[in-house]
Amino acid sequence: MNQSFLQYVQQTSEQQERKRVFPSQCPFCSMQCKMQLVEQHAEGRTRYQTIGIHNPTTFGRICMKGQHAHQHALHKERLNHPLIKRNGQFVKVTWQEALDEIKARTQTLQTEHGNDAISVYGSASITNEEAYLLGKFARVALKTKYIDYNGRLCMSSAATAANQTFGLDRGLTFPLRDIKHARVLLLVGTNIAECQPTLMPYLEEAKKNGAFLIVIDPRKTATAKLADLHVSLRPGSDAALANGILHVMLHEQLLDEEFIKKRTSGFQEMKQHISHMSLQDITQQTGVSMKVIQKIARKFAREKTGMILTARGIEQQIDGTASVRNLLNILLVTGKIGRIGCGYGAITGQGNGQGAREHGQKADQLPGYRDITNPVHRKEMAEIWKIDEKELPGKGVSAFEMFEKMQKGEIKALFLMCSNPVQSGPHASFIKKAIEQLSFFVAIDLFISETAALADVILPASSYLEDEGTMTNIEGRVTLREATYPLKHQRKHDWQIICDIAAVLGKGGSFSFSSAEDIFEELRTATKGAKADYSGMTYDRLRKTQGILWPCSHLEDRGTERLFEHQFSHPDKLAKFAVVAHGQQGAKEPVSPEYPLYLTTGRVMAHYQTGVQTRKSTSLVARQFEAYVELHPDTAEAYGIQHGELVTIQSKRGSVIMRCHITDTTRKDTVFVPFHWNKHQSINLLIGKQLDPHSKMPGFKYCPVQLSAYKN
Repeated sequence: MNQSFLQYVQQTSEQQERKRVFPSQCPFCSMQCKMQLVEQHAEGRTRYQTIGIHNPTTFGRICMKGQHAHQHALHKERLNHPLIKRNGQFVKVTWQEALDEIKARTQTLQTEHGNDAISVYGSASITNEEAYLLGKFARVALKTKYIDYNGRLCMSSAATAANQTFGLDRGLTFPLRDIKHARVLLLVGTNIAECQPTLMPYLEEAKKNGAFLIVIDPRKTATAKLADLHVSLRPGSDAALANGILHVMLHEQLLDEEFIKKRTSGFQEMKQHISHMSLQDITQQTGVSMKVIQKIARKFAREKTGMILTARGIEQQIDGTASVRNLLNILLVTGKIGRIGCGYGAITGQGNGQGAREHGQKADQLPGYRDITNPVHRKEMAEIWKIDEKELPGKGVSAFEMFEKMQKGEIKALFLMCSNPVQSGPHASFIKKAIEQLSFFVAIDLFISETAALADVILPASSYLEDEGTMTNIEGRVTLREATYPLKHQRKHDWQIICDIAAVLGKGGSFSFSSAEDIFEELRTATKGAKADYSGMTYDRLRKTQGILWPCSHLEDRGTERLFEHQFSHPDKLAKFAVVAHGQQGAKEPVSPEYPLYLTTGRVMAHYQTGVQTRKSTSLVARQFEAYVELHPDTAEAYGIQHGELVTIQSKRGSVIMRCHITDTTRKDTVFVPFHWNKHQSINLLIGKQLDPHSKMPGFKYCPVQLSAYKN
């Protein structure tokens, strides 16, 4: 008996010794769920299990993507060594060989064509430290003005609208726990149930508390199925619908006059503009009845508390900024901001979509949301970086505009970090051709993505399991992502790669960091006094608090959970109304007899962005292994198409082939395709090059197309 017990204890001890636990944070959406990976060695096999960890945002919840995230991080196709392309083929080289190649070719190009011959394209999936460092690398090591990032294709319209209206952009103007106090929730172009599943319990709790949920979306999404009112508007008519809602509010005096008088400017101009509109014309343009428009306006205005949440459905259009500003007009007219249960939220897409846009990756911004054209801000950053202010480059151009400059030959080289623009960008074939024209291209990534395959040099980056740093989640909460999984082979931390390249370019003194925490300490200094102030945060504080909402200006500051309680961030402290003419839609490519259907795109729950990571997960691929097009039954019948049949979708720019899913969840004039797949299923091949004039966002969510049965 005793001997058996001793054997049991010994065996249990051996099993425990074979078990390792790695703390981490999900690499995917902006909820940034805390989790840990359990690695168990038993009977000659290694098993992995991901467990959600309690935190103030998601309370231990994780979705299927987080549950299976380790499958791509541990995938056999991970890059292990630097690669150089020779005679059209990638060959393994040492780090020194790769760095020597980068040094020689970068210096030659800048000597011959100037500093701005080089461009940098960043990511909203990297840490705050790496986003900060990449911006510094572009402006200090390369001395180029050409830097932008993939967040330009994600959050730029919402960010621009918030900055113009409030003077400040933070994903949510409120903490997530405020949602349960909202009596009415207006969701526009956001499918939270599939894109941010661990956010859904907040909406469900609000519903239990009596909230009225309105979802505006051409499709009856999983989110729309929870709604009390689903409004299936015509794609591209969001600005017009907002004008209709405002028309009713103004006509029926459903206003918070005291708030308008004390805390806003521009109301009379907006009111006069709306007064000249015809509600009947708006109903015809949007496909939404007058009765429904009136119901939305009355419900939102009459409840004491309310919130508006938007995402890419409204924002990824060439009038996305104007459309969001018009929704913010609704918020201001009713005074629903700066108090519990009220506010605006842009549902951030990528994991660090918030932090990545705050600290220097955008063409027009310096760390902390400083303005690169502001002489005071430029002087402050030059002093921190110990350079002459005259050497600090000026404003560059947006992401897609950089590719246009590559196509014209003005930009000769590209440093790309953890992004896949050949698949994620609009008119994807144009972007591919532009990159192919470069004289030199360096990609830093986990895998040989569709874009990295075009590179001259590829450097092996680190995954979320290996790369410690801070991430800023959907509500502006800065969290510390612990990462203790060992770096294997010749992989390096992303920040380490940036420092190594800077060193061979002769700027090692400005990039002599030994850890992510070292970089964060400089980031704290760089943001002190700025709008996105992180100076009151430290790694130790972030560990103890499990996250702090910015701005946080000193070590005793608990952060700022709710913005705009007393004033807005414009110099006069007032929020700004906007005059939005929905006639701007005339600039959009119209549907026609040749291209009679509206194409809109989006995500599915099992995949993320361009699918480079999630398509490496056997569990996620099993859930959804190919792209598809959603088509209404009546439309399918009109085209003679059967469920499951292959179809060709074509725009003026190209065509794709995919299987048809017939469903009544979409409008008869609209088709929907997820964007996670590549090659002949890469839907962004069809999207046009037009950009929002304010945010430089492409129009992913509106594209006229034709449809036909596939003929081999």
